[in-house]
Amino acid sequence: MTEAIDGRLKEIGITLPVAAAPAANYLPYVITGNLLFISGQLPNENGKVAVTGLVGSDVDVAAASRAAELCAINILAQAKAALGGDLARIKRVVKLTSFVASAPGFVEQHVVTNGASNLFANVLGEAGKHARAAVGMAALPFNASVEVEAIIEIEA
Repeated sequence: MTEAIDGRLKEIGITLPVAAAPAANYLPYVITGNLLFISGQLPNENGKVAVTGLVGSDVDVAAASRAAELCAINILAQAKAALGGDLARIKRVVKLTSFVASAPGFVEQHVVTNGASNLFANVLGEAGKHARAAVGMAALPFNASVEVEAIIEIEA
């Protein structure tokens, strides 16, 4: 199945980056039992935050949705690192929590979060469908527009 996942990623033009090191005193992921918890991932691309500012004033919904997709790509990179390169161990994305740096009055956090949700569904099929929360925030680290964390069920 890893080949199938890699094939889907290649088909949609995505190469997973090297998993980012933590920016503070935390672990990028933790495995407990059959659950993989992935710390919040920013919309990093080529080693830097690609989308910054408040959604609804500095950033439009389309760019923020792309930021959420980048966060999902970085989640998959962390999962690959956690699972020794074997993405076939992913049984299901259980839950995503998306944090959207939002201008006052912005209420489309759920639309922004679709960028991450759609990527997981496209790459993992049924295993990528998940529960989620989309939360508006005043600000995020490094002025990122979006941050997404994940809980993933894995095979032992």
